[in-house]
Amino acid sequence: MIQQLFFIYFAFAITGLSLLVVTRKNPVHSVLWMLLLFFHIASLYLFLNAEFMAAIQVIVYAGGILVLFLFVVLLMNIREELRIGKYIGAGPTGFTFAAALLVVVFMSLRSFVAAPPGIYSIDLIKKETHTMVLGKLMYTEFLYPFEITSLILLVAIIGAIVLAKRRLKT
Repeated sequence: MIQQLFFIYFAFAITGLSLLVVTRKNPVHSVLWMLLLFFHIASLYLFLNAEFMAAIQVIVYAGGILVLFLFVVLLMNIREELRIGKYIGAGPTGFTFAAALLVVVFMSLRSFVAAPPGIYSIDLIKKETHTMVLGKLMYTEFLYPFEITSLILLVAIIGAIVLAKRRLKT
């Protein structure tokens, strides 16, 4: 009973915090709400006995990605953007796209078929630990997507360096 209450709290808190992130006019406030959202997601991972994922959530997202977002927000001239009104009035278009996305999500959920149980039972994961199972899966079954992801990130890093060097020269 208490586990269900905790899960319900995390579900509603994560949903509410994500709505606060996208509805705040001040981007710094959005980033702060996102920090709280990331900690709630990490707490949900802890609740699900995935300690490694909780640590990664805090280190990578709350520690790295959020700082990057904050730097981008601080580099932007928000008052100028609001004065121009470039993005004001896009509400009906955004609502249309959101409704279409919601329809697609519901259609895909309707056609969802449960997969047969895999070899990784709760007992096996407890015996081998989450990190060991995750490492085995990532470097055996999902090695090709893992390598593709690392190549995409490498191309993004090289592109950022090239763009930064080009800006410094001019």
